[in-house]
Amino acid sequence: MLNLRAKNKSLMMLISIYFLLISTFGCSVKNDKDYDAEFIKDTNYTLIQLIKDSKIDNLKIPYEKYEKNIKNYPVGVFDSGIGGLTVFKVILEIDHFNNKTGEEIPDNVPDFANERFIYLADQANMPYGTYPSLEKVDFLRELIMKDALFLLGNRYWPSEFAKSPSFDKPPVKAIVIACNTATSYGLEMLRYAFRKWNLPVYIVGVVETGARGAVESLKVKGGNNTIAVMATVGTTLSNGYPKAIEKIAKQENIENITVVQHGSLGIAGAVEGNEEFVVGKNKKRTVEYKGPSLNNTDAPIDLGLLDAYNFDIEGFLGDKDNPATWQLNSVENYIRYDVVTLLENYRKTDPSKPISIVILGCTHYPFYIESFKATFKMLKEFVDANGEKRYSQFIDDNLIFIDPSELTAIELYKHLVIEKLLLEKYEKPSIFVNEFYISVPNKNNPNVQSTPTGAFTYEYKYSRIAGNYNNEDVIRVPMSNYNLKDVIQKNIMNNMPVVWKSLVEFNWKSPRTKNLPQEARLKKD
Repeated sequence: MLNLRAKNKSLMMLISIYFLLISTFGCSVKNDKDYDAEFIKDTNYTLIQLIKDSKIDNLKIPYEKYEKNIKNYPVGVFDSGIGGLTVFKVILEIDHFNNKTGEEIPDNVPDFANERFIYLADQANMPYGTYPSLEKVDFLRELIMKDALFLLGNRYWPSEFAKSPSFDKPPVKAIVIACNTATSYGLEMLRYAFRKWNLPVYIVGVVETGARGAVESLKVKGGNNTIAVMATVGTTLSNGYPKAIEKIAKQENIENITVVQHGSLGIAGAVEGNEEFVVGKNKKRTVEYKGPSLNNTDAPIDLGLLDAYNFDIEGFLGDKDNPATWQLNSVENYIRYDVVTLLENYRKTDPSKPISIVILGCTHYPFYIESFKATFKMLKEFVDANGEKRYSQFIDDNLIFIDPSELTAIELYKHLVIEKLLLEKYEKPSIFVNEFYISVPNKNNPNVQSTPTGAFTYEYKYSRIAGNYNNEDVIRVPMSNYNLKDVIQKNIMNNMPVVWKSLVEFNWKSPRTKNLPQEARLKKD
């Protein structure tokens, strides 16, 4: 571990890190009056005050837990779904630092080897990116607030069939928002709330770190280049990435950066297996399709671009001779649609600079980074009906893809070191295995309207409004075989074995899952 007094070099490095963080966040630090002016008109200002006074059972914070030394507490990570597990995977595996000296030199030991984590997927309410497009920003912020509150608190439900909640979940010492939309709409709100609640809990979001990574890559690239942000509709509507990029570029004395964005209507939902966007083989859709189609004004399929889309027929539904019936039904086809749409919109601006950096601005996207790369490569060489390479000049020969996950992990490590919260090998964490939770519709709530598969109906999900704090329409339960679809389990198992191993350990070894029936536990192999 760091010996700051004995190792002058390490001390200087940490001081540099400290001032780097100050320079990163210091320019955006606001006093309470500034924050009040921004949030007091928001319904969530009321929620912040309500939580501070702990008047409602499911909104209480165990303040007494934060009056103690919080070093042995776990770190919380949350996302709107399982996409944030891509961030969690990086956190578990990253080896960027020497754990003894603190230098940015790998030492063949994971940087967070001694830490424990609690992960929350707000699956019942995902995708978050849809709420802003439906003018539900206040409600989205309430969801984000409740995600953080869950991690801070000790309340959870042992299973979706439990009659009452339990109160033995440990609190957290830091929170990672592993969701781009949640970072864009909730990071500053949560920082403000934590100050109001006097909680010594650090919080970091993927948008800031992703923007910083893009600017650093731009410095390496040099010349005239464009940054493309591929994210959800909600994230792009927030302009979170352009604002963060502009701010960081200004600090680096970089001017005239071009940022283009495209908000996907369905990639995140397709990755999660959301029935509004994809259905399994030989299964009949029981809800209305919401993805790109000929008549979807938010995401129209352009018949003149069919050659460019190059859709895979295996990931397609409908009568091939009747375009009005066409529905995308694979993640790969959603990616092809969205990349073509991004490039078409950029091409129409008559740009002089190629896209050289692509930010994967949704935590679901790194699952399919190879598909993104392959699609850009295909379109770089695409020849249209006029014999022209339609997009070639708009795509850099050496495209850089930014996954904010690694940068987020690095920033988390630096903070824990500075605050002397990083556990040493001989120190015992408050939980001995990582813990994983997921939100599901509350079956005991008579107001909840569900589909035959148990998810919220689209109408119910997006008709809710902020401020109905007593309506507990979701409960947060341990991830298990009951609430993780087979396709998601296979995705985690195949693409993130370190996460899968940790998830299985939670199912079998945690006191929070001791009462799960045998059939609910994930397979050990």
